[in-house]
Amino acid sequence: MKDINLLVWITQLGLTVAAPLAGFTLLGVWIQGHFQLGKWVIVLFCAIGLISAVDGFRSTLRMLSKMEKRKDDPNPTTSFNQHE
Repeated sequence: MKDINLLVWITQLGLTVAAPLAGFTLLGVWIQGHFQLGKWVIVLFCAIGLISAVDGFRSTLRMLSKMEKRKDDPNPTTSFNQHE
């Protein structure tokens, strides 16, 4: 079960990084072609996609580290009011 859970998180990490970068780049190419703008639009949207990918990478790693801390917790019981 641990291996499947790890595989899910690795897939999530890949999608969190690749999807914003690819999506914003394709959106920039479409906007540049549709509205006949300069190449700066593609560069701008690539930069936005890169920033989004880095933020997604950081948040996914943060969540993985929280999961690791919970796994090592000797008292795993959580009351209703302690949920995040």
